[in-house]
Amino acid sequence: MQKTWLALVTFIILLLTSSSFNTVKETIISGKVTAITDGDTFKLLQKDSTLIRVRLANIDCPERKQPFSNRAKQFASDAIFGKNIEIVVLSKDRYGRYIANVIYDKDKNLSKELLKAGYAWHYVKYSNDATLQDIEDTARKDKTGLWNDPKPIAPWLWRSNKKKKVK
Repeated sequence: MQKTWLALVTFIILLLTSSSFNTVKETIISGKVTAITDGDTFKLLQKDSTLIRVRLANIDCPERKQPFSNRAKQFASDAIFGKNIEIVVLSKDRYGRYIANVIYDKDKNLSKELLKAGYAWHYVKYSNDATLQDIEDTARKDKTGLWNDPKPIAPWLWRSNKKKKVK
C-alpha cells in the first residue's frame, strides 16, 4: 500500500512538472517594459517587482548584425519601452522566456505592428494565424521596411548559417 501511494505521488509530481515546463495556462500579465533586448524580446517588470523575459509570439525579427535588426529594435522600443503594457502568455520557451502576444496603447498588438512596419517575418513554423501572414504579404508587396531589400534573409536561416560557420 505504501509503495503504491509513493508511486502515485511520484507519478503526479512528474506529470505536473513535465507538463508545466513548456506550457503555461493562458494568462494576462501586466507590467512596465524596462529593457528591449531586440525587436522581438524584452524585459517586463511586474507589479510585484518580478522581472520576466518576454518573446513575441508568432513573429521573428532580424538578428543582431543582420540588416534591419537595429530598426526592428528601435521600433519595439518606441512602441513599448517605459510603458505599462499587458502580455497574453501562450507558453514558455526552452530559455524560460514567456511567449506572448503584447498589447500596448490600449489595443495595439506589437507583433502585428512590427509586421506592418516591415520589421518582422510571420513565424509560420510556430503560428497558425492567417491574419499575420496577410499583414506580412501586404508589407512585402508594398516593399515596406526590410522588404525593400532585394534579398532579405529570414532570421531562422541567418541563425542556421551562423551555426554552420561556427562548426
